Amino acid sequence: MRVVGLDLGQARIGVAVSDPSGVVATPHSVLARTGSRAADHRAVAAVVEEYEAELLVVGLPRSLDGSLGRAATSTLAEVDELATALSVPVETVDERLTTVSAERSLRDLQVKGKARRAVVDQVAAAILLQVWLDARPLGEGRREGDREGDRHRG
Repeated sequence: MRVVGLDLGQARIGVAVSDPSGVVATPHSVLARTGSRAADHRAVAAVVEEYEAELLVVGLPRSLDGSLGRAATSTLAEVDELATALSVPVETVDERLTTVSAERSLRDLQVKGKARRAVVDQVAAAILLQVWLDARPLGEGRREGDREGDRHRG
């Protein structure tokens, strides 16, 4: 099962795509926000359609204590809009510290400045998608684990 992962930001949307078997996440692209959620969602829909994805996974920015702050509330509202706009189910996954992990990985690879800023969102999307893929329950291509993602339907 191919899955698309998103790291929703205010200025950019990081996009990652799984392999066809749904085991490995790969950074795909960064979509610049247009100022129109409808236009942004059409761009996401184009990626979902291009890869014939069966599911969209969106990072949910919980607070460090696990609570839902202002950013998470805003993300959940956009997730509901995406679920209405797309023909595939949408799930969320805890994305705490994914951007920090992405920054650290890119720094370790000695990717600097502008080049790092250009790819950090898609790397963060790949990290959160990989977390989701690794946590899938038995019978979904995984040997162990459980997924805690919440499914949203339009």
